[in-house]
Amino acid sequence: MKAAVYTRFGPPEVLALRQVPKPAPRDDEVLIRVRAMTVTSAECAMRRGEPLWGRVVLGFRRPRRRMRTLGTELAGEVEAVGAKVTRFRPGDEVFGFTGFRLGANAEYVCLPQRASLAPKPVNTDFEEAAAAVDGASTALYFLSKAGIRSGHRVLVYGASGSIGTYAVQLAKRFGAHVTAVCGPANAGLVTELGADEVIDYTREDYSRSGAVYDIVFDTLGKSSFSRARSVLARRGRYASTTGLRNTFLSLATSVSRGRRVVTGMSVEKNEALIFVKRLVEAGELQIMIDRRYSFDQLAEAHRHVETGHKRGNVVVTVDP
Repeated sequence: MKAAVYTRFGPPEVLALRQVPKPAPRDDEVLIRVRAMTVTSAECAMRRGEPLWGRVVLGFRRPRRRMRTLGTELAGEVEAVGAKVTRFRPGDEVFGFTGFRLGANAEYVCLPQRASLAPKPVNTDFEEAAAAVDGASTALYFLSKAGIRSGHRVLVYGASGSIGTYAVQLAKRFGAHVTAVCGPANAGLVTELGADEVIDYTREDYSRSGAVYDIVFDTLGKSSFSRARSVLARRGRYASTTGLRNTFLSLATSVSRGRRVVTGMSVEKNEALIFVKRLVEAGELQIMIDRRYSFDQLAEAHRHVETGHKRGNVVVTVDP
């Protein structure tokens, strides 16, 4: 089978398609024929070996052998199952998240049946299903952890990205008033997704707006708690998807009766995927795909993601 492999940290060109042995499922695993995958900014950072402290996991001088095939989101078909698998059977169409195992940038991948996998929404193709995994489940995780409820005022920073587009929709579904922060080219998009107000970050600093929010959700990790404090309600929550500093701030503010930092990792996604599947099948969640690439264009997909201007998700299709 073909897999995208990189043996050194660097630009997109370090990725190369190679023939590698096709995996065989263990007793508790399923073998998935990957039909579509995504490229995320997190994977681009891993490819570059960033952040530097992350090399404790990734590898210090070069990627560890088990980390040399990236990819976390996928959709495909179950081709074979191990002897002890009861959740799935051959022929099932699934979508899911590989987590720290990575490995979705390949024609086949094996995952434990307990992994973050769910039946694919019946009204999507494989590309759409792959694009509905991590962004939607991550947005759901952080909004829920921040205690969102009807009537809250929520600001979504990076509202046009793969997490932000879902955060806007989910916050509206929870009954919140949503302010979206994005570039001028995406104002129409986030308004269509349900944003009540839009702030153009190229012309206005949200932290100086004078507004007050119950939740500031930084989907890009490009803002900060210190910046958000001025617009947070007395018991407001600043939620951020990245940053070692935010981890420490989360611990430091956890006992506070005032403003808090919410961070963490949404790794276990089974319940979230079932929830997302129901929303998609009910037509209550719009999937945003910016561009589609073929498997042999994976490096080009990485280059586009690194521009920082993608709208929603970037999908890579594996030829049948």
